[in-house]
This record gives sequence, C-alpha cells and structure tokens, in this order.
Amino acid sequence: MSFIEVEQISKTFRVAKKKSGLKESIKSFFKREFIDVKAVEDISFSIEEGEIVGYIGPNGAGKSTTIKILSGILIPDSGECKIAGMTPWKDRVRYVKKIGVVFGQRSQLWWDIPAEDTFDLLKDIYEIPEEEYQATKEDLINRLNLQDIINIPVRQLSLGQRMRCEIAASLLHNPKILFLDEPTIGLDAVSKQMVRDFIKKLNKEKKTTVILTSHDMSDITTLAKRIILIGKGRVLYDGSLKKLQNRYESEKYVSIKTCDKLSIRNNGILSKSKTNDGYDLTIDTRAISISELLNIVSKKITIDDIEIDHESIDNIIVKLYKDFKI
Repeated sequence: MSFIEVEQISKTFRVAKKKSGLKESIKSFFKREFIDVKAVEDISFSIEEGEIVGYIGPNGAGKSTTIKILSGILIPDSGECKIAGMTPWKDRVRYVKKIGVVFGQRSQLWWDIPAEDTFDLLKDIYEIPEEEYQATKEDLINRLNLQDIINIPVRQLSLGQRMRCEIAASLLHNPKILFLDEPTIGLDAVSKQMVRDFIKKLNKEKKTTVILTSHDMSDITTLAKRIILIGKGRVLYDGSLKKLQNRYESEKYVSIKTCDKLSIRNNGILSKSKTNDGYDLTIDTRAISISELLNIVSKKITIDDIEIDHESIDNIIVKLYKDFKI
C-alpha cells in the first residue's frame, strides 16, 4: 500500500440559491432554494512517501476541498482515504501530529505577538519534548533566515517574512506530510526562491512528502516531477510533468533577424509573420527539426541573429485545460 491512498472520494455541498433584488431577498428569507454543488467526485490517486506532487487545476476545480479532506478538516460523503495507515477524519488526534499545513492566504500565527511566542504555544499543543523543540526551532530559524524577525510582532512583518514564519510553524513537530496551498502567493522573486529551495532541501534530507497546490507554475516546475490535474471535481491527468511537456512541446518559436526577404514553404511551418527586423516562425518539430529549418533558411537569406523558444509551462497548462474543456 502507498503512503497516501485516496479511493473514490466525493464531496457535495448544499448551497443556498438566491436571485438579486429586494423582492427576491425577502422571498428567499421565507422560502430558500438550494442547489447541490459537487466539489469532488470519485477522486482516486496514490502517493508514495517522499514524493513532491503538484495538485493543480482552475479555480473551483476542487483542490482546496481535496486538501481539507486529506488534512482531516472535512469528511467526504463517500470514499476511503488512508494516509500513513490512518484515516484523517477518524484518527484526527494522532493524524494531525503527522502533518503540516500552510495556506498562503490564511495564517496560523497570532497577529499581535512575535512568531516565536506562537512557536512556544505550538510546542505545547503538539506536546513536543523541550530538547527536540529547541533543536528543531533553531534549525528552522537558520534554514529560513528568521534570526532578525522571530521576535517582531507578526503584523509588522512583510508578506515574505510572514510566510517563512508560517512554514517554520508548520514544521516544528517534524511532520511526515506537508500540505502547501499557494505558499508563494504575493511573494517577491527572492522570497519565492528561498521558500522553494527550503522545500527541496526538506524533501531531500527528511523525505517529507509534499502536496503542493499553486497557480504559479514556476512553483510546480521547480519542485514537482509529478502533477495531478483536477477539473470539475475529477482527476483529469495524473503523471509526470516531463511527459506532459513532451506532449505539448512539439511547437517551437523561432525569431530570425535579417534584412533579406524570406520566402519559405514547409508543412512543418505553422505560421510566419514579418517583424521590423526579420521574421517570427512557429514550427512543428514533428514535421521539421530546428536543424532542418536552419539549413533551409540559411540557403535563402543571411541570418543576422536567431532566437529559439519553446512553449511555456503556463501555455501548456492552458492547452491542457482546453483539451479537457475546463
């Protein structure tokens, strides 16, 4: 059995339906109409210990609902879930000592006191032995560069500083599983890189299993080798990120700087447009390779400069969404 086993998890929410306008508001006060919204439907997947998995999808796809079920906050309507041999919502007291959760838009730190005071409170909540706590706290402070901010009230910290403290708070009890929901949202480039580097080292050194949800695909490509795509409450793709990139990266974008006029026809050239200093081409490398293109073009014109680019991961995900009509 895998470290995380999710089998046919489903969750439906009953939501009040109300039309706009005063008349409709008064009417709904006496007689409410409800609709059932399927947040997740028959979701199944397994994750091995020590994996970093990107859990992605558009807004409203069911990502947060899944994370809340896996962390034991929500109880599904049906299905089974076993994580480290425990059912999150049944073995909650034992289970929460095994997990760490970071929500990019929600804080577990007390706003008006220094982060270190919250750390001390979490030590008592998780019943961490004093010696272990001090060693872990010191290690996290050094790794996340918290020395100068640990004793400043949280409300006075920048977003990047607060997020580093949030991550430290979630790891004080040395969890085996870390759930990260938009951990770098709103962070500058330096803070993002620091958070990503720390997560990679944590996974490598302690074999911590990480489930990451993020709309920033740089987070996913930097940290995860495998992604699970969810849409309309269902798992649509579960596989390696590299395989997904290979599937959509047959298109290459070639910018050629030249003063000459280029006339070229080839089935592999999907588009050609004139620019101020040359031409932009889109090619299908399954029909024509870069070397073949350059060989043809160099015989026709003098090339002053050339740039070759591939499909960005953001565009690949957009195409994937379109393929699945989500």
